[in-house]
Amino acid sequence: MANADHGGRPEAMGATAVGAVQARVRVARLGLWLIVAILALREVAVVLGSPRGERLTDLETWVGPDGVLHVKGSLYESTEFTGTPFGGLVLKPLTRAAEQALGWGWTFGTLLLVVVLGLVAARALPQPVSRRTSLLAAPVAISLLMLSLPVRNTLYLGQTSIMPVLLVLLGCFAVRGERASGVLIGVAAALQPTLLLFTPLLWFTGRRRAALSTGATFAACTALAWVAMPSDSYTYWVHHMAGVGLGGRADDLGNQSLHGALLRLGLTGPLEIVLFLLLGAGVAALAVRRAVRYAHDGQLLLAVAVTGCAAIVVSPTAWQHQLLWVLLAVVGQVGRRASDRYVWPVAIVLVMTLPAKTMVPDKLILHPLRADLVLLAAIATAAVVPFLSRTSPYWQTPVPTRYADKVPSRFRHIPLVPFLRRVISRPNLLFELLLIRVTYYAYAQIRLAAAGGSNSAGRVTAEQHGEEIHSVERALGIDIEHWANHAVVRVDWLRSFFDFYYESFHFGVPLAILAVLYWRRPVDYRWARTAIGFATVFALIGFWLYPLAPPRLMPGLGFIDTVHGPQDFTQPDYGTLTELTNQYAAMPSLHFGWSLWCGLVILILAPRWWMKALGLLHPLFTVTAIVVTGNHWVLDAVGGAAVVGAGFAVTYLFQGPRAKAVAARAEEVSSDSRAPVKDRTPS
Repeated sequence: MANADHGGRPEAMGATAVGAVQARVRVARLGLWLIVAILALREVAVVLGSPRGERLTDLETWVGPDGVLHVKGSLYESTEFTGTPFGGLVLKPLTRAAEQALGWGWTFGTLLLVVVLGLVAARALPQPVSRRTSLLAAPVAISLLMLSLPVRNTLYLGQTSIMPVLLVLLGCFAVRGERASGVLIGVAAALQPTLLLFTPLLWFTGRRRAALSTGATFAACTALAWVAMPSDSYTYWVHHMAGVGLGGRADDLGNQSLHGALLRLGLTGPLEIVLFLLLGAGVAALAVRRAVRYAHDGQLLLAVAVTGCAAIVVSPTAWQHQLLWVLLAVVGQVGRRASDRYVWPVAIVLVMTLPAKTMVPDKLILHPLRADLVLLAAIATAAVVPFLSRTSPYWQTPVPTRYADKVPSRFRHIPLVPFLRRVISRPNLLFELLLIRVTYYAYAQIRLAAAGGSNSAGRVTAEQHGEEIHSVERALGIDIEHWANHAVVRVDWLRSFFDFYYESFHFGVPLAILAVLYWRRPVDYRWARTAIGFATVFALIGFWLYPLAPPRLMPGLGFIDTVHGPQDFTQPDYGTLTELTNQYAAMPSLHFGWSLWCGLVILILAPRWWMKALGLLHPLFTVTAIVVTGNHWVLDAVGGAAVVGAGFAVTYLFQGPRAKAVAARAEEVSSDSRAPVKDRTPS
């Protein structure tokens, strides 16, 4: 009986642990399906909550009382219909039903297609997958589809571009028999001709009957449309394919094909067409070759994504609602190291769910990247990114991430917080850059939103707060802003120096310090980055709760705006809000806060005393610059110091002391006790 006791206890404990894991997976799955439901309701509310003339605009243009599909003449007499003649042939009989379904019916029908697409994609994941992945894949896939810009665009405009993607996936993964598979893919190609690229993929992967069926179905559908609508077919297949174009301007930012990118670069005429054909053929050939290799490797969904991305590149026009193929590339695995494994899927999800202006700063040198971000993602997927093979030793067991010693957490009982004790020695650079960019975009948007409901009301409130701050400073005897401002204005070189310092060092110095820490002191990088992140969040709360007019925007006090020039206080909305910034986000001063963070980081980490002293000059010059230029009150700098202190404090509470400090103490203890360092390191 004793042996039975000892033998049964581990088994019971193991069963309990497995049951707990399964329960957590079920809860997570339920939560994800709840998110799917919320996202679906949100899309329905956005579409149906919009005015009738602003929602489903493409669909209403096609099937409305004077819509294209009602016209007895050519489909292409207007610029509204850009589909193939076969697409028009299919939609014409559905015109009356579509009119009756405008709104609820069409929206729910599109959402149903999205759900089916997500379910098929989840079942098509390359094997083997864990039970947890198989349970969570469907709601995650549908959620990503709901969040993606192509699906949101399709729902809002009333487009049909989900159908070709779904037909291809059904043909590759759902139906039985090569002939039926080819028929579905052939119909998709009849709706979107560049999907004929799937024909060589089927042929070279041994599904030759499906390839022949695809070609035959495409030819039959096109011929049927040609017989029914010969004039429209001639317009599409001759004029359109010769570069005439359909719909909007081909160089519009919405056209994310290679043709559109070349036109945006200023290339036109025969040179542009030849270059487009040559580059497009090269990308298509390379993509099909790669797709065949991935299909033979057992990654057919990735092969479909690669081929679909090539179809985007070589299409004369690829509008936003037609770019869903790029999102399917999220299934590819990239990188040998564990820390690299999430970079590609995160990048794809961000590119496909956020506008390009969110991802890329509005700088002239970056405008080509900003204009063609999705196209570049499609080209990278089709021809560049080295996706891992399932036969690679790194597929299941990537090179583990190196971690610094664990540091003591102050709130170990809070979920996820103990994970912060594992400080990554060198985070992935691309992931960090994406994080910094998206975080800064969110910061800018929240700062703009903090201006208030109206410009005039925001100005009144901010000026009242300015009077309060000025009164407090007079009571404390620190109202030196007017004196300092006029003293510096009298000295031209001093005024120019502080104007330059105010405008030039705010972003550059923190980014430079983060770059040096990432490269030379990676363990300290995360500690410093987290501290400045928390400080910025606290500052945003201050901007929201206490809009404040800086001295230069206070009428009647006689300040001189040395950076922006003379003020026109007769304008009721002056200074409240511009397209770039909220002028009344003065308390706390992040100019000083970020500079103080720079000084403290250098003071703590610099190995030489002169480096520490040099680092402290930056916050000193910054606080002088923000005061003498009239951009901040002295108390704004105090607020900036407070949020930086709070940022470091919260970082300490959640992550504990810096990992290096813990290691140094452990070494001291070990030298005293002659014990191994690892035994003395706090956990």
